[in-house]
Amino acid sequence: MTAPVYYDRFDSPIGPLTIAADASGLRHVLFAQHCRPARDQASWLLASDADVLVQPRRQLLQYLHGQRQHFDLALAPVGTDFQRTVWQALARIPFAATWSYRQLATEIGRPTATRAVGAANSRNPLPIILPCHRVVGSNGSLTGFAGGLEVKQALLALENAQAPA
Repeated sequence: MTAPVYYDRFDSPIGPLTIAADASGLRHVLFAQHCRPARDQASWLLASDADVLVQPRRQLLQYLHGQRQHFDLALAPVGTDFQRTVWQALARIPFAATWSYRQLATEIGRPTATRAVGAANSRNPLPIILPCHRVVGSNGSLTGFAGGLEVKQALLALENAQAPA
């Protein structure tokens, strides 16, 4: 039997968010719209007071209110080895900085894999925590984001407002 996955839905400055975690760590951050639901979502248990959700919710809200720049959470995203490699590289993008898909591909040692990196980035189950919003087009343009481009722009503006001058 697998460990139960608990979830909570709550309001945030960028709209409603859903988080899901189990004993191994945070598995999902989902936006109200523009997101793919998790395959196993039907078996999740609503438990806003579950211990595994307290810190993720607190840290996300602190970040969204401009009170946190880095996350200190146990993470348990499920994906292929390649996807997890890309997602780990996302965590290395500095706060208030952006990288292109090419830079991200180069970071993982696969400079010609920009399309595959883009596909892995789009399947990131932990947006904001693993900051896929910091990945932009090669010309600096905003590209797709599960929460919508308005949310991506808002997250980047939030970070830029806090960045050292």
